Amino acid sequence: MTKWERRQLRNGLLFASPWIIGFCCFALYPLVMSIYYSFTAFNVVQPPVWIGLANYQELFFEDPLFWTALYNTLYFTVFSVPLALMFSLTLALLLNQKVPFMSVFRTVFFLPSIVPIVASAVLWLWVLNPDSGLINSLLRQWLGIEGPGWMADARWSKPSLILMSMWSVGGAMVIFLAGLADVPQTLYEVAELDGAGPVKKFLHVTLPMLTPTILFNMVMGLIMAFQYFTQVYVMTGGSGTPLDSTMFYALYLYRNSFYYLRMGYASAMAWMLFIVILGATLGVLYSSKKWVFYHGD
Repeated sequence: MTKWERRQLRNGLLFASPWIIGFCCFALYPLVMSIYYSFTAFNVVQPPVWIGLANYQELFFEDPLFWTALYNTLYFTVFSVPLALMFSLTLALLLNQKVPFMSVFRTVFFLPSIVPIVASAVLWLWVLNPDSGLINSLLRQWLGIEGPGWMADARWSKPSLILMSMWSVGGAMVIFLAGLADVPQTLYEVAELDGAGPVKKFLHVTLPMLTPTILFNMVMGLIMAFQYFTQVYVMTGGSGTPLDSTMFYALYLYRNSFYYLRMGYASAMAWMLFIVILGATLGVLYSSKKWVFYHGD
């Protein structure tokens, strides 16, 4: 490099140094150390002791609660992600119509997604209260039936959380609205000339053009669902009750690390979660070659 190029490189590194130092201290170092700790017995108070693959062996063969937490997380992910996609897409289609005060309606449906998670969890605790909650009260008054126990019932706890997750689809809805705005109007005009009605235009024009947006929302939804934590922690006090039906993977990881101080075991759990999320994401991206269409295709 010339003297001028070396000076430019030095100046660039100096300006980027705050980010580089922060990345190394708060991202790279914890990442590397978590790999090391996953092969140790480490309780924070005492130095880590190398135990090899013992943490992973305990995960797969000696800890039934690990499989329970993984099942609960997969159950939530399998149902909540497709439902959130369908619900947010439906809202986006409805809010894409040219009617008066549409900006007001869009704001109203987007607001729940920016409500703090803790506040929304406390709100839903009241809504889903089996005795005095809003839903069960309406069921008694309007239909004369007794509603389920919701979060107090092991059979309804996960469906309750899935129902609650539909509350915050406003972010995905806005992304779908942006995708709808990007669909060429000429395609609709050509479809109308061919005699296509609203349903056929949606199936053959809107939906194919929205597949890149669907892919993005699906990947983001998968990542967030596998890390589902704050809502269930607030609503159950971190206990995973009733009968461990809400013991999600991230919650169990948190309990091992900060309740039981098993940092090595929690690190092994964190890397298993990373592998699961990576595998699910790569699987979706690989399958996208068959169902995602871009404007140039």
